[in-house]
Amino acid sequence: MHKVQGYIRQCLDSILDPDLPNLEVIAVDDASPDGCGEILDEFAERDSRVRVLHLAENVGLGHARNAGLDAATGDYVWFFDSDDHATEGAVRAVCDRLAETRPDVLVFDYARSYWNGKVKRSIINDLFREPPAPDVFTLEERPSVLEMMMTAWNKAIRRQFLLDLGLRFSGGYYEDVNVTYPILMAAERLSLLDRVCYIYRQRRRGAITKTTGAKHFDAFAQYDRIFAFMDEMGPKADPFRQLMFDRTIWHLLVIIERGDRVHESENERFFSEMSKTYNRYRPEGHVPPDTKPFLAEKHRLIQKNDYRGFQRLGAGSVKAKAKKPARKANNLRKRGVLYSKEVAKDRYYQMQRRLAIDENLAVFAAYWYRGYACNPAAIYEKARELAPHIRGVWVVKPGARKDMPKGVEYVVSGSADYYRTIARAKYFVNNVNFPDHYVKRPGQVHMMTQHGTPLKKMGLDQMEFPVGAKDMDFKALITRSDRWDYLLSSNPLSSEAWERGFPCNYEMLEIGYPRNDRLVQADEEERGRLRAALGVPEGATAVLYAPTHRDYQRHYTPMFDIGRFVEQLGQDHVLLLRAHYYYKLKNMAADMGWPEGRVIDVSKYPSVEDLAIASDALLTDYSSVMFDYANLDKPIVIYANDWETYKLTRGVNFDLTATPPGVVATTESELVDAFVSRAAWSDTANKARENFRARFCPWDDGHAAERAVRRMFLGEKVPSPPR
Repeated sequence: MHKVQGYIRQCLDSILDPDLPNLEVIAVDDASPDGCGEILDEFAERDSRVRVLHLAENVGLGHARNAGLDAATGDYVWFFDSDDHATEGAVRAVCDRLAETRPDVLVFDYARSYWNGKVKRSIINDLFREPPAPDVFTLEERPSVLEMMMTAWNKAIRRQFLLDLGLRFSGGYYEDVNVTYPILMAAERLSLLDRVCYIYRQRRRGAITKTTGAKHFDAFAQYDRIFAFMDEMGPKADPFRQLMFDRTIWHLLVIIERGDRVHESENERFFSEMSKTYNRYRPEGHVPPDTKPFLAEKHRLIQKNDYRGFQRLGAGSVKAKAKKPARKANNLRKRGVLYSKEVAKDRYYQMQRRLAIDENLAVFAAYWYRGYACNPAAIYEKARELAPHIRGVWVVKPGARKDMPKGVEYVVSGSADYYRTIARAKYFVNNVNFPDHYVKRPGQVHMMTQHGTPLKKMGLDQMEFPVGAKDMDFKALITRSDRWDYLLSSNPLSSEAWERGFPCNYEMLEIGYPRNDRLVQADEEERGRLRAALGVPEGATAVLYAPTHRDYQRHYTPMFDIGRFVEQLGQDHVLLLRAHYYYKLKNMAADMGWPEGRVIDVSKYPSVEDLAIASDALLTDYSSVMFDYANLDKPIVIYANDWETYKLTRGVNFDLTATPPGVVATTESELVDAFVSRAAWSDTANKARENFRARFCPWDDGHAAERAVRRMFLGEKVPSPPR
């Protein structure tokens, strides 16, 4: 594994069937620069079946597989790509089939999992059933096996058989074909398992074979190795030569025709190499296949090395497809009716986008233009100090103007100033996505800060939880996220979640949360001033109650009797009530009849950091505020009365009740007792909070905003804090 920290847990969890003690899982950390190594060590610590190899330098997929093979002791080996996973029950099914048939190679089926949630079984799955296969056979008896996916991960291979053949995975791209084809030819016992055992993740970024570059020329050397192996086999290989040749040309055509692998400027050179391969290995009497339109003609052009003819043939098939988008655009134009005011705004915005970018202009925004807050505010303030040449302008809704701090420049969303600013600015900093009408120009730079540690599933991870996702348009979400150049991560958990939830081409900045700099640096003088401003009586214990939004509830409903809770805590306690910003609440304390002066509604208070510093303890459920608050090293109480419901409807990234930041209460009486008995201040709670901080606050050292400014506005490479 290498730079796949967001996917490893699912991969290993899918393999480590608790009812199969005879598994040996060798995890090869190919000098991954992210959290892969730490995650593997975590698994190895709690499961003796896992062994971790930490390679000193990055050697690539093929050589990493060889390292794993050399360390293996099992009867069979199954090579996994670390961003993929097994289907439920697959490992047991494979083991059972191996025990039944004892093959040299067992081949099983797979499905492709796409980023949009679709899962499709391989299109050649009929080869497992047609014609019906005996339990064990040879390739000569069933040559169609050569037409199956020639990867290492859809096969279980008898280890000694592989070692005796002397085959090794090579370096470079397509490193497995020079192993997977030969083992089928050499095997005396092949077997099939007509079951989807493996999920092949189609990542939007990161897969090496989907990266345009010269490394795709490695395919020629890999196929040279296959034909050399066949030459060593002698006459035994003759029955396979024609089909193997056709498979080779098929694969090379896939590489050149996909458009996302070989760079356009290298196509002619690739085609020339393909022609050499064709004429070098073409079997005597070979007849080009005609299973697809133009395929036989393509063979003829490759043999002649006629690249121009090949181009003309391809252009003819492309033209037929080109009419659809134009037709769709015409239909949209006919259906679309825009108000004149919106047309004028759009034209003005288009005009501004043609003008030069202001290299010193930065746009800041937070919470869908709700005002000055969160990580963007912390970065803005630090930029004024470290990058004074940058002019920062905030975008706010009309109603937020009155709350903007003095001296902070802003524009109102939808105004002419707004469109001019977003058209001309160089830099953009936000803790949510900018609206769809914004068009990112070449040269503009985006930083997404996010606005909390994701206990709950986020981004594409939400697709499995329809209650939380509701009517979310995931395609639009991912299109907006494609605009990011930098994505901030506050801790290792966030890095894993962001990588899975937002698989886009950004640079992950593992630097901590800028908004937490204040919490790390807070002192008693600031705390006292804030308490006085909030009206907290001197000597009172101020409990900040900050519940999260629940997707399965339409309206805000307190999860316990707040009035009774405050009465039971006593006169020396004050509750600072911070309702989630999704809820529009008015005169809540008066409407509910809560004790006057004992419940202070701070739902509209602009800074949650102020509230955290002013309070003595935090009461929350599943809000991300707990991760920030832990930096203050003050008591945290989790009220998890509906944990199972929340977990099922929203999805979570870890079990909060198993590793909480303090006391966990599931009933109202337990909640009251946590404060009355002072359990929240106990040694046990302190130890839990210490472990929680070590896990989720390792990078919050008071300098996160500085690191963000130096990377974004000053172009400096900033080292991440130690893991």
